[in-house]
Amino acid sequence: MMIYMLAAAMTIAMLIATAFGLHQESERMRLKEKRTNLRGFGH
Repeated sequence: MMIYMLAAAMTIAMLIATAFGLHQESERMRLKEKRTNLRGFGH
């Protein structure tokens, strides 16, 4: 029974870590996109 609880806790922790990682990646891409749009004309 304890092994099942540990496995469930690890699964939940991995799901939370994955969601946090995806959020961080999307924020980084959004910031990169905003930075490229602020350059204006030319490069």
